[in-house]
Formats: sequence, C-alpha cells, structure tokens
Amino acid sequence: MFVGVYDRSIDDNGRLGLPAPFRAELGDRCYATLDPQGCISLRTVAVFEAEANDVIEAVKSGTATPTQRRFVATQTVSVSVDKQGRLTLDEKAREFAGLNGGEQVMVVGNLNSIEVWRPSRYETIEAEDLHEANPRVWQD
Repeated sequence: MFVGVYDRSIDDNGRLGLPAPFRAELGDRCYATLDPQGCISLRTVAVFEAEANDVIEAVKSGTATPTQRRFVATQTVSVSVDKQGRLTLDEKAREFAGLNGGEQVMVVGNLNSIEVWRPSRYETIEAEDLHEANPRVWQD
C-alpha cells in the first residue's frame, strides 16, 4: 500500500527519486499512466496488469469499447526504477503533468498507486477533495 505525501524534486533529465517507503513495494519496474486528473499515476506491474486485463475482458464482454482499451495502452509506458530508487519520466509525461526539471513535485500515495503532481495542481485537487468530503469544522 502506498500512503503519505512527500515533497520531491525532479532533475533536468526527468529523474525523480521515490520516497524510501515506496521503493520496495514498487520494485524495479512499474507503469506510468497519464492520469486524466492531470498527474502521472505509477502502478506496480501486478496492479497495472490486473487492471489492464479487466479492461480487455470488459471489451470482450461489450461493457467497454476498444477506444477505452486503446486509451489505457497509449497513455501508459513501462518505467524502470534504478538501484537508487529513481525513475525517469519521459518528456511527454512531464509536459502533460506540468513538471519541469529542477522544480518541486508532490509524490502522493493513493493506496494501490502513486501519483506525481505539480504542487499547484495537487493543492487544487486536494481542496476539491476536501470540499467534496465536506469536512467537519470544529469550533474549539
């Protein structure tokens, strides 16, 4: 399980050092998907392959379209994690998520995935999540 929020930076070559708690769970290879919310979602091989197989079966049964299958396949790449716990995000992914070399990023655990966010986008989505959840306000 991936939990927690971490401040990290991405270097000019697109390398991102993963938080130590995430490294062992992710392994030496993972899948990076351009998430429609505006971040990059990282999944273990096992999780991504299970989700991809669900999409394949949904297309076969007629509950999903070939377009949906194609979307998953074309918005995802396999990524290697080096021995220092870094992965390289390609230019397409960095541009999509608004990540620039030398700048801060937010690495967010989302239980079965990891999200990589531009900080301003994460602040927006976090505020929306809090509004949607309608948190209690204590008067003490």
